[in-house]
Amino acid sequence: MTSFSLSNAAQKRLHELVPGGAHTYARGCDQYPEGMAPVIRRGSGARVEDLDGNIFVEYGMGLRSVTLGHGHPAVVEAVTRAVADGTSFSRPHHLELAAAEDFLTRVSGAEMVKFTKNGSDATTAAVKLSRAATGRPLVAVCASQPFFSTADWFIGTTPMKAGIPAADTSTTVSFRYNDLDSVRELLDAHPGRIACFILEAATALAEPAPGFLEGLRTLADEQGVVLVLDEMITGMRWSGGGAQSVYGITPDLSTWGKALGNGLAVSALAGKRALLDRGGLNTDDSRVFLLSTTHGPEATGLAAYLAVSRVYREEDIVGVMERQGARLAAEVNLAAREAGLHEHVSVIGRPSCAVFTTKDHLGAPSQAFRTLFLQELLQRGVLAQSFVISAAHTDADVDLTVAAVSEALPVYARAIEQGGVAGLLRGRPVAPALREFAAPRRLGRG
Repeated sequence: MTSFSLSNAAQKRLHELVPGGAHTYARGCDQYPEGMAPVIRRGSGARVEDLDGNIFVEYGMGLRSVTLGHGHPAVVEAVTRAVADGTSFSRPHHLELAAAEDFLTRVSGAEMVKFTKNGSDATTAAVKLSRAATGRPLVAVCASQPFFSTADWFIGTTPMKAGIPAADTSTTVSFRYNDLDSVRELLDAHPGRIACFILEAATALAEPAPGFLEGLRTLADEQGVVLVLDEMITGMRWSGGGAQSVYGITPDLSTWGKALGNGLAVSALAGKRALLDRGGLNTDDSRVFLLSTTHGPEATGLAAYLAVSRVYREEDIVGVMERQGARLAAEVNLAAREAGLHEHVSVIGRPSCAVFTTKDHLGAPSQAFRTLFLQELLQRGVLAQSFVISAAHTDADVDLTVAAVSEALPVYARAIEQGGVAGLLRGRPVAPALREFAAPRRLGRG
């Protein structure tokens, strides 16, 4: 049996020093089988090594931000050179110009860009600009999509809203994806009060219905609402130009992060000059305090972005992810079908951003059965909260993953036969990352 003793000791110490035991809730040990949350020492390509020396094929790398693989030579070289030349100065660095020129060439329709360090800052800046431009208070988010920001305007709508004034929560309203009628109803319910629509153009599991994005663009124009597309996940994974280039829609603003730096910290807010210039020196309107941060333009993130962009121009990175993701999905689904479990375990979604289903004996999605599946994959060298792939996943990585799934399925089948995971799952099930209460309270052990 795989040992996690050193990882467990490090995780226990992390809980004593870091709230939640990790700096991102999605990385918390409560998202993994109890006592089987590896603490990573290093990574190369699509494989990582934990403190106990276990080697895993990793999926969803860097919360979907690593598309080129860990330690990609082009990124390492660019960042090393940037560090040696100095990373933060009292005036703009030449990479700020180079990155802006490159980005605006990549994203057609965007006229200005401002870089920052995380996606939440970019989306919150988009909200602020929208409110300033329209003079309206309300933000309309797509309720069918899970996450937009750590700022109060969004987190106040989640179960983890402790510490957020109700006044902030009341300024966020919602509509449904692929449902223009729900957008019209929202506009009718709040006439002249909605500053922006913010949504992902697509997700791993949901493509835009014919006419939805175009209809949303039309409604935004008719009603004077700013259209914001969140490209945190879709940007560089659907296309180098983002989902907006795939679906032929031009937003007023778009927000970017994740894969821009292949895991290094760089995010961006891009869009129309008339909006972004409100944070500049050329506006006649009241100025917006827009993404003014010490570390926003530091050189390593921008160097990483430029290296990533160059690799995307030279290689078909999205195509590789699509092909490898499609192969992985096909072979896992075949294995599940041959095991008679295709109605319980399946790989679904866009090949470059695929997820797996884990349903119980009644056919309902189950955290307990998901945990059992994660447990069995970890024992066989696969670290996978999803099957979100990278261009670094080789045929050998996919083969190992399919073999691990094939060996895990008989255990899953026993759970289906007995109507639950008792006696098969070692410890508690995983829990939703965003939940109001921390219970079950056994986090120090995992």
